[in-house]
Amino acid sequence: MTAQADNRAVVVGVDGSTSALHAACWAAREAERRGVELRLVHADIWPLVRHPPVASVPAQYHQALRDQAEQYLRTAREAVTGLVPGARVTADLVTGAATEALVRESESAALVVLGSRGLGGFSGLLVGSTAVALAAHGHCPVVVVRGPTPDSPPPQRGPVVVGVDGSPASDRATEFAFAAAAARGVPLVAAHTWTDTSMGTVFGLTGVSVDWESLLGEEERALADHLAVWQSRYPQVEVRALVTVERPVRTLLEQSAGAQLLVVGSRGRGGFAGMLLGSTSQAVLHHALCPVAVVRASVPV
Repeated sequence: MTAQADNRAVVVGVDGSTSALHAACWAAREAERRGVELRLVHADIWPLVRHPPVASVPAQYHQALRDQAEQYLRTAREAVTGLVPGARVTADLVTGAATEALVRESESAALVVLGSRGLGGFSGLLVGSTAVALAAHGHCPVVVVRGPTPDSPPPQRGPVVVGVDGSPASDRATEFAFAAAAARGVPLVAAHTWTDTSMGTVFGLTGVSVDWESLLGEEERALADHLAVWQSRYPQVEVRALVTVERPVRTLLEQSAGAQLLVVGSRGRGGFAGMLLGSTSQAVLHHALCPVAVVRASVPV
């Protein structure tokens, strides 16, 4: 982590949902590990809503919504202070849409955390639109807290897993993952898939033979070289390198089943220019079985 990030707060979005409470508790533990303040934020868009005179909403209704929002914040504060006694916690009710408010918060935060799906989500939706938008546009790393099921708490055991593909965002993700594993005292699984196409089938059709063992060895050496600089900075972290001939999404989702945190870059080498969030990042946000950290190439970690 950078020196700047060490002094900035961990921010978590709160909306009264079970998912948001799990996120708040996860964020409280993370803030404790970093020794920084935890900031609970609820975004209230109603003050900005305008109604025609014939359909005006009574002032009591707006006050009831504000009271409810403040209750969401109180409940989250009680949950996190019960979990982490002595935690430094602030709670703020801000005006605006949730995505816009959290993107603003991310400008001065070390980390922004939110649940995978809030109260506004559609039934059966695996991850909410706010989580996807924030992962794409946040100015700091973003963690979407997930568990094995939509309403279950996130796992607290297992390694940190990071997807490595050599892209700038992957380099940032690797840095973030090493720091996270060191802070937790757990191993780091560095997963690299060196192809996402069925090369065996393609080469079989052309009659060209492939020395798979040699290619695999080259990829393993390349991964080891990539990790060496981070291993020298975090010698206490046990590193498990994993190289597979597989689609990245499948490997990362398989590894998420036994992990406590999955870290990915926002967009890898296979993404289209200008795309803020790649297909692999979006897929793990929707289907991972543990919290997912998305790290953009341009943000400090």
